[in-house]
Amino acid sequence: MAFRVRGTTLPDRANQTFVIDGDRLRVDPESEAELISDGGWILPGLVDMHTHPGTEQPTDVFDEDRMVRHLRAHRDAGVLLVRTPGSQARIPQWVHEDPDLPRVLSGGRWLATPNRFFPGDFGRRITEDELVTAAVEEATASSGWCKVIGDWEFGDPPVPLELMRAVVSAVHDVGGRVAVHCQHAEGCRNAVLAGADSLEHGVHLELDLLDQMAAQGTALVPTLTTFSEMLDAIRAREPGPRRDWMLEGWDHHLTTSIRAAHAAGVTVLAGTDTDTFGRISTEVDLLVQAGLPVEAAVGAASWTARTWLGQPGITDGAPADLVIFDEDPTTDHTVLANPKRIVLRGRVVK
Repeated sequence: MAFRVRGTTLPDRANQTFVIDGDRLRVDPESEAELISDGGWILPGLVDMHTHPGTEQPTDVFDEDRMVRHLRAHRDAGVLLVRTPGSQARIPQWVHEDPDLPRVLSGGRWLATPNRFFPGDFGRRITEDELVTAAVEEATASSGWCKVIGDWEFGDPPVPLELMRAVVSAVHDVGGRVAVHCQHAEGCRNAVLAGADSLEHGVHLELDLLDQMAAQGTALVPTLTTFSEMLDAIRAREPGPRRDWMLEGWDHHLTTSIRAAHAAGVTVLAGTDTDTFGRISTEVDLLVQAGLPVEAAVGAASWTARTWLGQPGITDGAPADLVIFDEDPTTDHTVLANPKRIVLRGRVVK
């Protein structure tokens, strides 16, 4: 049965009445369908751009029941679209068809060349000679994304620039997109110069790369939530080059690089990373602390993310994925933690 919601849409701030008919939105101010939400602020469903449902720790084996719990935690927080940039296993097809779960854009399995990822069977282990072919395979077998581990431990070399360029070119040739894990200055540089679509983490990102990122559409997904939760443990370590490097990277992000990226026109997006499922409001709060204007930080977890991913927002005929708040989150972003209504695939979740 059809029903209506009425309120102020973001980011355009228009007073709108939508009819949810099946799993689609319809603009129909004259409809007499049941009104289930009158007033408030209507956003397209929230987005987590970097999450790994199904695993919590590097030693975990991917588990479908755990994945469902993680996706439901996202859903109950109003996150109705997630991008999984890399996983231990490919996301099962049935997930995309389950009406109770958020929509998922998968990046296939992590692609890790020797000595550039957690030990064991975490992700897909390949040689540098195999990386281009593997990247194309994962992009075409998933939702069009692949994820390359572009660098790893302190002091270790990143994936070489010419190899990263070959990966990006090959994946783009088949219509895919490339996300790159990078947390070294050189790893970030190679990813940007290669034309990668997104930098995941982007710690130690050098500011002279920002204009090129903006020009070619490379997004920054800083994943501040997961780093913030490691800070106490990092600070408790014995002083040394690796500890100092990690703390310097955090400070650089929080005080300089995110603010500068936004000012340069780089698309900054919200992603929580590992073991922080359903906490996109925390990531938005940290983006605000890092200098993003509140509206930009909220958009990073909603309409901006959807636009960058090529997904529809709130328009006639769009998927009926909505989250509604009593107050304007662009005035007070903390209200994101308490949605009034959540509608996923035309069904009322809350």
